[in-house]
Amino acid sequence: MAVRPEGAPCWADAMFTDVEGAKRFYGEILGWTFGEASAEYGNYTQAYRDGKAAAAVVPPMPGQEGQEVRPEWCLYLAAEDAAATAERIREHGGEVVMEPMRVADFGTMCLARDPSGVTFGVWQAGTHEGFATEMGEPGGFCWAEVFTREPDRSDTFFPAVFGYRAQQMQDDSMDFRVYTLGERPALGRMTMNEDFPPEVGPYINVYFGVADCDEAVSKATKLGATLQFGPMDTPYGRFAALTDPQGANFSVIDTTRTEGETPQMTDVS
Repeated sequence: MAVRPEGAPCWADAMFTDVEGAKRFYGEILGWTFGEASAEYGNYTQAYRDGKAAAAVVPPMPGQEGQEVRPEWCLYLAAEDAAATAERIREHGGEVVMEPMRVADFGTMCLARDPSGVTFGVWQAGTHEGFATEMGEPGGFCWAEVFTREPDRSDTFFPAVFGYRAQQMQDDSMDFRVYTLGERPALGRMTMNEDFPPEVGPYINVYFGVADCDEAVSKATKLGATLQFGPMDTPYGRFAALTDPQGANFSVIDTTRTEGETPQMTDVS
């Protein structure tokens, strides 16, 4: 697998109070199977699609049992040197929530927040290089977007830390920006408007590929998920936004079903 450039999405995991429930849900929706829980690493459990690493689920850390844990998918961005990235995060107004920590020979991780409160991870790969699924294939990571109420702070922070350039979508109905690495889109940024309830904090929305968006939504809602938006056809695929039964937000997308013209984008940096 080619080494991912600095700032490229490379892995995703989520903490669930009911890990077995999460495994049943995502196994049904995304076709995931799961490896053995690793007691040495907090019962971290890797998910696979067709034998390829897709994501992971984990129970609350020791000391968090009994506390209210808000499930949330965490996206990890690639780093050549996690410690150096952590320093840049601080320099540009972010917060390092978990200092860089080596995880055996798998790699080095840290957790951080941007100045608007968006939580994300940093991963310096060792033997674990991240997603083994192809982008957009059923069950695999496809895309992710920063949802923030303070877009100016995110737009200053992420390019400064990861070297992104930025393009603004020309659409009066929404404030949407794409962070790019060279010519390749890396991450979206969406401004949260009044449609988002005030109790919903900033987060990164992760998209997973599915073979049929409508079928995935039907399965998800029958299993207790809440449909937030869609299904909707776009130039990038048919997608829907969901909240799983434990409260974690995510989206599903069928990239083979596209409709409409690609929106015009303007360079802003």
